[in-house]
Amino acid sequence: MSDTFICPKCGSEFTYEQDNLQVCSQCFYEWDPNEARTEDQILDANGNVLQNGDSVVVVKDLPVKGAPKPVKAGTKVKNIRLRPDSDHNIDCKIDGFGSMALKSEFVKKA
Repeated sequence: MSDTFICPKCGSEFTYEQDNLQVCSQCFYEWDPNEARTEDQILDANGNVLQNGDSVVVVKDLPVKGAPKPVKAGTKVKNIRLRPDSDHNIDCKIDGFGSMALKSEFVKKA
């Protein structure tokens, strides 16, 4: 049997090869194992690599502690700053909410 690959998105060991790509049978994420992915890269909900200064869109309503309303899905956030050492790895400013930290799994690249 060939080398087994661990899914970089969900951590599953149940992956298989299809058309020069590895595919996770649990979350259906596809990636090229030949592309070197560094550990400090931050991915959005769709698996795109995020960079400082990117614009992102929130993909689901996010409740904010102490605020009467959530950050609505579809809210566009401009000029993000990445923090790879934190659980909430995106720093940003959202109109009506101010500065806050978001998790990259709840945004997609705009």
